[in-house]
Amino acid sequence: MEPPSASPRAGRGPWQELLLAVSLLAFWNPPTTAQVTVESVPPNAAEGKDALLRVLNLPGDTASLTWFKGETVLPTHKILLYVIDTKITTPGPAYSGRETIYPNGSLLFQNITLNDTGSYILQIINQKFETALVRGQLQVFHDSTEQSSGLPPGAIAGIVIGVVAGVAVIAALVYLQYFRKTGGSGPV
Repeated sequence: MEPPSASPRAGRGPWQELLLAVSLLAFWNPPTTAQVTVESVPPNAAEGKDALLRVLNLPGDTASLTWFKGETVLPTHKILLYVIDTKITTPGPAYSGRETIYPNGSLLFQNITLNDTGSYILQIINQKFETALVRGQLQVFHDSTEQSSGLPPGAIAGIVIGVVAGVAVIAALVYLQYFRKTGGSGPV
């Protein structure tokens, strides 16, 4: 047993404590802020339906949100601007009237078309006027399940008439072949 006057860290010098502190700091990872991402919901949207470019992990110090269509941030590509404090939405030249921006930055497309397919950029400006850009993709496909067979009714009627006529011709040829083999004596 150690004498009561012994230090609980007996045998360790100040340099060892410093080494321990440095090694803890070197391997300690401070919590990082989550990165803002954009995901399409649904990932592949059917033409005529609604689709959402959902924003995840929007920072709390966001001042404004602006959506752009395409690969570049140009005034002519601006869809909507939303100012957080005032809750004012301002449409841009690329606004079609079918888009809605939400306070969390998400962009809703109503009655989407094939022309909505492509890249989108969300510009986030914080209260210190620092800018961040986040990209998203919207994939729209033509929904062919709404059509029945793809043929107009007249074409279907023509096919039915053609099949009936073909069966009648084949039946007549079989009958004539039978008549020829039996020497002209038909069924009595």
